[in-house]
Amino acid sequence: MKTYRDLLVWQKAIAFVTQIYKAVKGFPKEELYGLTSQIKRSAISIPSNLSEGYGRKSRKDYIRFLQIAMGSLFEIQTQLEISKNLEFLSESHFNELYENSREIERMLSSLISKIGNK
Repeated sequence: MKTYRDLLVWQKAIAFVTQIYKAVKGFPKEELYGLTSQIKRSAISIPSNLSEGYGRKSRKDYIRFLQIAMGSLFEIQTQLEISKNLEFLSESHFNELYENSREIERMLSSLISKIGNK
C-alpha cells in the first residue's frame, strides 16, 4: 500500500460522503444549520480521519484517528436514524445508507484490529 487512497475503506468512505450529500439535499431548509450540517460534518470526518491518521506515521496515532473515524461513523448512524424518524429520509433510503455505513464500520473495525495487533 503506497497511500491512504489505496485503502478500500477510505474509498468506500469517500463514496459514502457523496451519498450523504445527495441525501441531505432534500432536507428542510430550516435544518441547514442543524441536522443537515451535522450529518455532512460527520460524514466528512470519516475519510478525513482515515487519511490524517495514515499521514501521522505512528501506529498509536493511526489507531487513535481510526477510532475517531469510527466515532464519527456512529454519530452519522444516529443522525440518519433521527432523519428517518423525522421523515426526512424514506425507510428504503435510510436502509441503504445505514447498510453502507455498517460496511464501513466492519472495515474500520478490521483495520483497527489489524494495526493494533502488529
